[in-house]
Amino acid sequence: MTHTLKLFALRAWLPVLLVAIWWFASRGSTSLYFPPLSQIMSIFAEDWLGRRVVSDLLPTLGKLLIGFGLSVVLGILLGVFLGLNRWARSLVEYIVLFFRSLPPPVLVPVGVVIIGIGAAMNIFIVVLGAIWPTLMGTIDGVRSLDLVQRDMAKSYRLTVWQRLMYVILPNAGPQILAGMRTTLQLSIILVVVAEMLASTNGVGHYVLASQQTFAVTETWAGTLLLGVIGYLTTLVFVSIERRVLRWQRGSGQE
Repeated sequence: MTHTLKLFALRAWLPVLLVAIWWFASRGSTSLYFPPLSQIMSIFAEDWLGRRVVSDLLPTLGKLLIGFGLSVVLGILLGVFLGLNRWARSLVEYIVLFFRSLPPPVLVPVGVVIIGIGAAMNIFIVVLGAIWPTLMGTIDGVRSLDLVQRDMAKSYRLTVWQRLMYVILPNAGPQILAGMRTTLQLSIILVVVAEMLASTNGVGHYVLASQQTFAVTETWAGTLLLGVIGYLTTLVFVSIERRVLRWQRGSGQE
C-alpha cells in the first residue's frame, strides 16, 4: 500500500500542479476563449455527471468498447493466421500496407456511404482504422518464435491448439499487447472523429456542436472529458498488461 501511494504521488504531482496553476491563473478571467477553470468544472459537473451521461457519454463508451474489442479480436485472429502462413502473408502484404498507410479520418466518408450515419458507422470506422497495430504486432510476435522452441514443440508432439496456446501466443504476448495499446489510443481518436463528422450523439458530437455554437465553456468541458476518458482507459489497460505479462518479470526478460 505504501509503495502504491508513493507511486501515485510521484505520477500525480505534475498534473495536480498544472491544474492548480490553471485554476488560479484563470480566476476572474473575462476572456471569451479562456473562461475560468471553476466555470468549466461547473459545466463539466452539470453535463457529464448529470444529464448527458445517458444521452452522450454512455453511447461513446459503448462504441469505443465495441470497436476496440472487435479490432483486437479480428487483429489477433488474422495476425495469427498470417503469421503462421507465409503464402497468405505474401498474398495480402501490400493490401495490408495500403490500408495501414491511409489516414484513419479519411475513412469516415467511406463509412457514411457504405453504412450511413449512426453508431454502426462509428464502430466500423474504429475497426477499419484501429485494427492495424494489433494485426501487425500479432504477425511480428508469431513470426518471432525461436526455432528451438518450435522444434521442441514438435518433438513433444503438441497439437496445433496446444502449440498456439502454450508456445506461440505466450511468446507473441508482448508484441500483441503493445499493438493493442496503440489500437486503444487510435480507437479513442477515431470514435471522437466519427462522432464529430457523422453522428447525432456522443462526446465528439457534443464538442463539435459546442464549438459551432460558440459555447466555449462547454467545448472546454467536453475536451477535458475526452482527456479523462483517454487517461483512465489507458490506466486500466496498462494495469491489465502488467498482470498478463507478469511472467516476464519472473523470467528476467523485462
